[in-house]
Amino acid sequence: MKYGPDIAPLASLIGDPARANMLGALMSGKALTAGELATEAGVTPQTASSHLARLMDARLLLVEVQGRHRYFRLAGPEVAAAIEALMGLAARTGRLRTRQGPKDAALRQARLCYDHLAGEMGVALYDAMFEQGFLANSRDRIEITPAGRSRFLAEGIDMPALEARKRPLCRACLDWSERRPHLAGSLGAALVALFIAREWGKREDTGRVFRFSPAGIAAFRAFTSVGPIARSERDTAASGQSR
Repeated sequence: MKYGPDIAPLASLIGDPARANMLGALMSGKALTAGELATEAGVTPQTASSHLARLMDARLLLVEVQGRHRYFRLAGPEVAAAIEALMGLAARTGRLRTRQGPKDAALRQARLCYDHLAGEMGVALYDAMFEQGFLANSRDRIEITPAGRSRFLAEGIDMPALEARKRPLCRACLDWSERRPHLAGSLGAALVALFIAREWGKREDTGRVFRFSPAGIAAFRAFTSVGPIARSERDTAASGQSR
């Protein structure tokens, strides 16, 4: 008799190419319609509905109804973490797509992993938070240091609200393209929201690419520079690039 969680049914669901493409499309963090997901999967709307029903039954997706439209999204960050981990495993074992698209370079530079930053810039953010002493490893987990908490509060992040959530504040998520960790958890999501609010970058209309503006890249580099960065210095870098 076997004990413990049964991964076979979930693995079978995720392993279907059409469903895998649907789940990958939802890694952008956006909610998509059945028609949009059918296009992503390359299947008919009727076939897409069948796939979506199975993913819903497995509690991998949630649906939101707005008027006549139904929007599907991943059921939570733990589902996104599992998909990203599988992408990393596929990359490490040589299971890459035979054709690379024009957006591959942009995906590797900066993309959304559900609601946090991934790619080269996501890894740079993760590394900088440790180098600046804002994050630290403690007993096999990541913790925000007192200096980090003060910094994030100064940047306008509502730390008490993040700390009140059940979701982990910080978590290392292995980046499939960089093969090194990027920052996940509620803090990772809050930082992406901060970058969007400051207009450093934005989500693309389709796909997972997070597009930084030239001014946003300058501001991001100042934000992630080793050592505390004054707000005025960072903002000066951004305004200078935007002229």
